[in-house]
Amino acid sequence: MKRVGVIGGGQLAWMMAGAANKLGVELIVQTPSANDPAVAIAHDTVFAPVADAAATAILASKCDVITFENEFVNLEALSVLAKQGVCFRPRLEALAPLLDKYHQRCYLRDLGLPVPKFFAVDTDGSQDLGSGSDSICELLVLNKLDFPVVLKARRHGYDGQGTFIIKDAESLQQKLTAATPANTFLSNSVFLLEEFIPFARELAVIAARSVDGKVAIYPIVETQQEKQVCRRAIAPAEISPQVAAEINEIARIILNGLEAVGVFGIELFLTHENKVLVNEIAPRTHNSGHFSVDACEISQFEQHLRSVCDLPLGNSNLICSCAIMINLLGYETSTSDYIVKRQKIAQIPQAIVHWYGKTQSRPGRKLGHVNVLLNHQNRDEAMAIARTIENIWYPN
Repeated sequence: MKRVGVIGGGQLAWMMAGAANKLGVELIVQTPSANDPAVAIAHDTVFAPVADAAATAILASKCDVITFENEFVNLEALSVLAKQGVCFRPRLEALAPLLDKYHQRCYLRDLGLPVPKFFAVDTDGSQDLGSGSDSICELLVLNKLDFPVVLKARRHGYDGQGTFIIKDAESLQQKLTAATPANTFLSNSVFLLEEFIPFARELAVIAARSVDGKVAIYPIVETQQEKQVCRRAIAPAEISPQVAAEINEIARIILNGLEAVGVFGIELFLTHENKVLVNEIAPRTHNSGHFSVDACEISQFEQHLRSVCDLPLGNSNLICSCAIMINLLGYETSTSDYIVKRQKIAQIPQAIVHWYGKTQSRPGRKLGHVNVLLNHQNRDEAMAIARTIENIWYPN
């Protein structure tokens, strides 16, 4: 497999470039805009929305295998191409139970994996909330939930968009009433409602599976979120060997159950009682694995290309004692490249700045990230470095 098609042209596809060059692989990207990051590194480009299956047919004619940068695809339309012999990795059957958050939760539950309590809310169907708060409260009691709860759009949510922490029945009713076609993340009639987990830490793990079923697992990381957007990831997480072993086994169960090929990101909660709960799965490379580009022998991006190209998996171990990744998020609407701030951050010892080359900044948008490598594991020191970088980056 020497020509890899990538559906999606954002920073995840852009970060495959170094690995592609190393492996002698050509990347052909399907993406809507000439300004998308991966266009600059692509061997060839098909300009079209990622859900445009007709464009994916053109992409297929240019490559040996197709993989995914995001989940915003039309599986039904792509299945026609798969039946015609187009090779997708991961296969479409592995994506099918994951793209809808409710179906994903059901899949994890049916695998016997620990997940938060959840149920679907259909404003037009069987789990009808009715018109008043009494019916909402009754439904929560029926499903053994209490406020606060978490409401999620079942499709197309990312970086906190489409996820809402709801504190009372009135707020929940208001949010569901706002489910109009004009609201991108509330335009579907079906939602996922789940219990709010007062976790001790949020964790994540990157795992890869090859065509022949071998699995490589990266060090488990602690992720720190603000407004449901990842701000930092610390590798390795300071957790017990028992918790680490449980999470590694969860990753193996998920990837083997799906017969997945490629890299998957798995997000988890760790409660104050040291109980692990699976939160969500991303069937692709993931923000929580960006530290691997500088801190591991093989990055998640090279591992993904190795998987989909049927090459042997590489070593996923750290080459340093500890690493912290800090996202550089937009905080204003601007066209600035923030070069002065980036240069100042780059002067921090062992700090490596990765800038995605996006032409537009807006609040919350991921513009780049910084990896800092440490020669000993010290969470307090890692957090102090993160605060130094964030004090340079953010105006307040």
